[in-house]
Amino acid sequence: MRSLAVLTVRNEAAFLLEWLAHHRACGFTGFLVFSNDCQDGTDAMLDRLQAMGWLTHCRNDGPYDERGIQFTALNGAARLEPVRKADWIAVLDIDEFVNIHAGDRTLPALLGALPGATAITLTWRLFGNDGIAAHEDMPVTDRFTACAPSVIHWPWRAAMFKTLYRNDGTYRKLGVHRPRSPDPDRVAQARWFDGAGRRLGPGFARQRVYSDYGQDNFALVQLNHYPLGAMDSYVLKADRGRVNRDGALGMDYWVERNYCSDTDTSIAALRPRRDALLAELRDDPVLGELHRQAVAWRQARFRRLMEDEPNRALYARLLMTPPARPLTPAQARQMIDHARRGMAKAGG
Repeated sequence: MRSLAVLTVRNEAAFLLEWLAHHRACGFTGFLVFSNDCQDGTDAMLDRLQAMGWLTHCRNDGPYDERGIQFTALNGAARLEPVRKADWIAVLDIDEFVNIHAGDRTLPALLGALPGATAITLTWRLFGNDGIAAHEDMPVTDRFTACAPSVIHWPWRAAMFKTLYRNDGTYRKLGVHRPRSPDPDRVAQARWFDGAGRRLGPGFARQRVYSDYGQDNFALVQLNHYPLGAMDSYVLKADRGRVNRDGALGMDYWVERNYCSDTDTSIAALRPRRDALLAELRDDPVLGELHRQAVAWRQARFRRLMEDEPNRALYARLLMTPPARPLTPAQARQMIDHARRGMAKAGG
């Protein structure tokens, strides 16, 4: 079975080796990585990894689709050999880690638990900042363990998913959250399941991008999502900008994702396999030096950004703001009622 993870990155070399080691440990056999306008050596690191046989690296230098850099990369991906040859595909981000609970916690175990599936939703579990101010050179999945509850009622973004799907021609284009351009003659035969093993309705085969909230979606698999990281890393992320659309990253993005009410360390089950692969990568003299340079680049870039008042103001607000408080079911129902009335008015 050839399973492919597709990734787009910019200035994220400090996190790349952990991400690759984890996903190789959980069963992905191939990686297709697009880089864009990197100043921290991410592209050089990817060139080295390609030479070592770890992945395929494509420079995504533009021009770009109006929907953003990531859409541009994915639109062209279907023509590339790694995609054509893959049996299963997942489009992921550098802050997302597949966390399988079935069997030995690998992709074959997950697919064995859902033998009839042609697509599996990997629902986010949001991991918050937990008051961590400074980036340290250690695995993200080890350092950040505070997270949202397994059952969350609001906001809907907390229940968004990425998709692991069979590359059988049912979908002709890759998408950020789900495969796109369904073949009208085949899509009715698609069999979608959620991360708890439940069969999903036809809406998921065509357009849904978030799971039903108010229920646990993680019995077989979840997608650990670390969108914030350390506070200084968030300032760098805001400086980099969004990859899919215009608009600054500010406190609204932070508050809607900074859940720290629960703790989840289940991903540590893969740590021995991950650590062996990570040590192999860091022991390479080229990769090891590029990684060290990337960590130094992040430190220097943060110091430079702190010279400007808007960045200092954002950092100070991060320091002052407590974690997000999960809404009660009653509060969530109230928000859902407001949203439905607003949609009905807009559509009427």
